[in-house]
Amino acid sequence: MEKAILVHLATNKREKMEAEESMKELEGLACTAGANVAEKIFQSRKEITPRYLIGKGKVDEIIQRKNETDTDLIIFEHDLTPIQQRSLENKIGEKVIDRTQLILDIFSQRARSKEGKLQVEMAQLNYILPRLSGKGQALSRLGGGIGTRGPGEQKLEEDRRKVQGRITKIKRDIKKIQKRREDQRRSRKKSPVPFVSFVGYTNAGKSSLFNILTRGKTLTSSYLFATLDPVLRRVTFTDGLYFFLSDTVGFIKSLPEELITAFMATLEEVREADCLCHIIDTTSSYAANQIAAVESILAKLGIQDIPVIKVYNKIDLLPDFPVLLKKNEQECGTEVYISAKEKLGIISLKKTLHDILFSDYCCYHIRIPKSHKELIHSFPKWSIVLKRRDRGRDMEFKIMARPDNMIQYMPYIVRGDCHW
Repeated sequence: MEKAILVHLATNKREKMEAEESMKELEGLACTAGANVAEKIFQSRKEITPRYLIGKGKVDEIIQRKNETDTDLIIFEHDLTPIQQRSLENKIGEKVIDRTQLILDIFSQRARSKEGKLQVEMAQLNYILPRLSGKGQALSRLGGGIGTRGPGEQKLEEDRRKVQGRITKIKRDIKKIQKRREDQRRSRKKSPVPFVSFVGYTNAGKSSLFNILTRGKTLTSSYLFATLDPVLRRVTFTDGLYFFLSDTVGFIKSLPEELITAFMATLEEVREADCLCHIIDTTSSYAANQIAAVESILAKLGIQDIPVIKVYNKIDLLPDFPVLLKKNEQECGTEVYISAKEKLGIISLKKTLHDILFSDYCCYHIRIPKSHKELIHSFPKWSIVLKRRDRGRDMEFKIMARPDNMIQYMPYIVRGDCHW
């Protein structure tokens, strides 16, 4: 396990106020990547230095702490320019990476699908491309580890032309995947079954809640970015209605621009949802900032006119959680308080989803002669078929549909008790 020193630079009052929060998050990222944090170093100054980002005296302090703790990795919370990264590595004599490179490394470890791996590799190559000049010796010295995973040393040491060629090929491959996903989304849009997507700050408990609703076994972990590749499952209500639910990668403040671009195909799922569930960790001291970070990323993705339910998770860890559960009965569908771990508030969440997704649906019992095949085959295209049965010359259906879609079927509606 690599031993790391974390470095934070604040150049204004806001960054200084948020320094502890930023470093706590950076520590979580470092641990997720597989590092053991030995030291945290803070500096506050009005402006950055072009060569080292931080002051020369602070660089000397890092060198001293590095020698005392036998550290072999320096992680900066602030993004570094190629010149700053190179200068710091030459001066300190150890590997230096920044927050963006750390997040890219985590994504490289977590990607499982072909699409995810391609997207991560493209993001890493785009990040490293301007840093290739003069990095050959440095990369040979680094010898792998955090910040050098993914494309690998050999690929990183290729000349710029070959790297650009690789990026071009990955873009072509991703376009093919995007086309396939667009076709799937188009097909899904024709279906009357609604689509819901989970969004939220990383480690807010999305995967735990996803498993409860879908009775699935998606990976859950206290590490950040436990879910990277999108997962889609069916969720069924007690009345037989159902929807498709997608769990997405956790968001994080200042998400690297390379990842926003590279993962656009994955995040397109969010844009196509009929409803979003924004999962929030109520126990976090920085919940307000995390909510703002998620909403900022959704705005960048062009999310608008999609209903959003704010789902406040982990309330079992709060002393007043019974009061919060009571609020579920009073809210008007925009906020729900739950504990995925203790399965509290789940019924309220499902009721809220049911009300939003199917508020304009009604239940119908239809009997159609088998001779009217075109009518029989059309049901799944615009309604949700709950049950069907063969009645000799007729086919009977119990469906959920919007009333305006039922006009041509009025003669076939069976009145009275359905007896299903």
